[in-house]
Amino acid sequence: MTSASPQANPIERYQAYRTRRFLSMEEKWSTMLPGWRTRRRRRMLVTGLAITFVFMFAVGVVCAFGVERAPLLWLPACLAFFPLWTGLQIVIGRQGDAPVATLDEWEVAQRNAARSVGLAVTQWLVMIPVLYLIVGAVITGGTDESMAYAGGLMTLTTLLIGGCTPGMILGWTRLDPEPEDKAVD
Repeated sequence: MTSASPQANPIERYQAYRTRRFLSMEEKWSTMLPGWRTRRRRRMLVTGLAITFVFMFAVGVVCAFGVERAPLLWLPACLAFFPLWTGLQIVIGRQGDAPVATLDEWEVAQRNAARSVGLAVTQWLVMIPVLYLIVGAVITGGTDESMAYAGGLMTLTTLLIGGCTPGMILGWTRLDPEPEDKAVD
């Protein structure tokens, strides 16, 4: 395991702390949701998240049209998002954001590839609300409050999508865990 020496720089000390904390949390959460660790169930969580993101973005679009009660639809979207994301993080062992010291070379390569895709997804998707806000501000002279709120919801949604993409990729592509050999008495 990794432990930083007293002479280590602040980044090394932080990485050592992060690794220790990750390992202690992994020990705590590793036995939770055992029935959801199969590929089929993980894919259900990923699909649920994708549907939630589509709904969140749709709420932003509806808000752009000035529908007065539309922002209330954000609450059910959050009520769906948080348990789905938490469940996915538990069943993949939070490997999308795990410290390097806790992963083997193959897992690091998988994580880094998923993170690279997540960054590209974030950069491209955030351009949608940014362009909406820039063009909308020019057209309305910056006076449309519902446009600003809608743009904020769309931006938040696209950032959530990008941030969740590595975990979603890992959850979708990982093979089923190997069955543990049980000793026969």
